[in-house]
Amino acid sequence: MKIDIFNHVMPQAYLELVKTHSREPGMVKRMSNLRMLWDIEHRVEMLRTKFPDVKQVLTLGLPAPELLGAPDKSPEFARVANDGMAAMCRNWPNEFPAFVASLPMNNVPEALKEMDRAIGKLGAKGIQIISSVAGRPLDDPEFFPVFERATNHHDVPIWMHPARPAGRADYPGEPKSKYEIWQVLGWPFETSVAMARIVFSGLLQRLPKMRVITHHCGGMIPYFAGRAETLWAQLGSRSADGEESEVLKKLQKPPIEYFKMFYGDTVLGGAAAPLACGLAFFGADRVVFASDCPFDPEGGPMFIREGIRSIEDLKLPEGDKRKIYFGNALKLLRMEGKL
Repeated sequence: MKIDIFNHVMPQAYLELVKTHSREPGMVKRMSNLRMLWDIEHRVEMLRTKFPDVKQVLTLGLPAPELLGAPDKSPEFARVANDGMAAMCRNWPNEFPAFVASLPMNNVPEALKEMDRAIGKLGAKGIQIISSVAGRPLDDPEFFPVFERATNHHDVPIWMHPARPAGRADYPGEPKSKYEIWQVLGWPFETSVAMARIVFSGLLQRLPKMRVITHHCGGMIPYFAGRAETLWAQLGSRSADGEESEVLKKLQKPPIEYFKMFYGDTVLGGAAAPLACGLAFFGADRVVFASDCPFDPEGGPMFIREGIRSIEDLKLPEGDKRKIYFGNALKLLRMEGKL
């Protein structure tokens, strides 16, 4: 068995909301053209035919509710998404044993209500957040109740998906990012920034039981671990006001140890070498199999197939492979013995 813990779907009703309300025409084009994102019977047939041993934990594809609507609209958008994903799990429980709730993060009171509803009534096994809330950092105190509720009340993991708009230029003075740099390189950067803000704000110190699954195996962090460890050990040495030099004194352990508290998924385009790097950083107990299906050149099967191949290419001990393929996921989902 393999549990694909980070892949994406878009219920038809939510896709219609995207077409109506999205301010990013490129996003509408991409989502509308990916059949396996919203034609779920087509997705199920692909899994049954090509990957009968793979079960998928469903997460919503971008844009998130807060990127789609204002605070008075996003709660309803989130309900549409979560109701749709819950229905997929009911209709195809063998292929989709669980889903992850999306929240209207630009409306925290409603986000808490939707979290309670999705987990308590619909059976969601966690929540998905974006690396920033429409450009606002996750360590903003306004968002702390979301992390606290998920961790201390519901005891569910948090899926963190990167986002960076095409309109955010690569250089000042340009109207937008070129060559899709905003996505290919920008998203791993956004993941890394969000992880750093969570670490240095003390969020992991306040919520030591918080479990955050980072897309693309921790963004940039595993590959710059030496730089992150040695330069952040000198935090404040380059700051004129000296305020940041106080941050290290407030942390109970070196910053790099907090970064290792995150989980990383195997979504690296099927490349084994960076996966080996991610495994070296997080350890086999904190890496989970995922595909990013259906966002590959084949529209669905390629990232599943190549992701499996990348794990097999590393010639890992059988015990480590079992952890990555399903053991760690079952623990995160609190579903041991249920699949």
